[in-house]
Amino acid sequence: MKYTTQDIHNKVKKLLYSLTGITLSENKDIMISNRIDKLKRNCHFAGDIMELLNSIEQGNNVTEFINSFTTNKTHFFREDFHFVDLKDRVLPMFAINGEKINMYCSASSTGEEPYSMAMTVLKAKEELNKSINASIIATDIDTNVLQYAANGIYRYSKSSKEFPDWIRPQNYFKRRVQKNLAGEEVLIKVNEDLKKMITFQIMNLNDNNYPFSKNQFDVIFCRNVLIYFSAEDQNEILKKLFRHLKIGGTLYLGHSENPQDLVNYVKRVGQNIFVKEKEIL
Repeated sequence: MKYTTQDIHNKVKKLLYSLTGITLSENKDIMISNRIDKLKRNCHFAGDIMELLNSIEQGNNVTEFINSFTTNKTHFFREDFHFVDLKDRVLPMFAINGEKINMYCSASSTGEEPYSMAMTVLKAKEELNKSINASIIATDIDTNVLQYAANGIYRYSKSSKEFPDWIRPQNYFKRRVQKNLAGEEVLIKVNEDLKKMITFQIMNLNDNNYPFSKNQFDVIFCRNVLIYFSAEDQNEILKKLFRHLKIGGTLYLGHSENPQDLVNYVKRVGQNIFVKEKEIL
């Protein structure tokens, strides 16, 4: 049977939504074509692409499909004003009362966001000269980026603007120069103080239930991931996350995201920074 390119792209969109809840817009044809090539390489497949997609629909090569079509754009201290708020407003409360702070990063990608959270904790501890007991659960649906994050090794350039002025990368990373065909590149590896604070695990935000207890977290980072879902699914994800956030806990959203149906249950305290005031009835 002869298939058109549009047939193939529609099949990809349907599969991606059924497996992850991610919705691809109409202007993603070039991206889909590139990711199909990546999928075929990952599956070592040289046959008819529709045959491969049908096999994925039947439960084969699902991980390879998800890893090929998820987007993992991130960097250290992205939208750094959220980390400033965490350092200056949230963490001092836990340093004073001595309670453990439990945090969740809902789309950890290659690890830069949860490691930025961990660096912020250590910086606050240094500034306040007080102990802060913190743990971070970081999840993603892509197993490849989770492994990358767990390894904690990144390329680094002195011209990089990723780190804010109040962070000294040398305090949190080991530096290594590696020679290759292009010359030399600097690699940085996160130290154990950061690693031991974070637990990486696979999770699908589109699942009906999350593996957390009610009101488990004091802080939830859900930034720049909702944009990959439909408005209706964004709302459902937010409500599911909200059940796991304590009263008084802080929800950080990405710059183009909003709390939707949660708006009557939170207080806005900064740019896309929301404090939970009451439970959803």
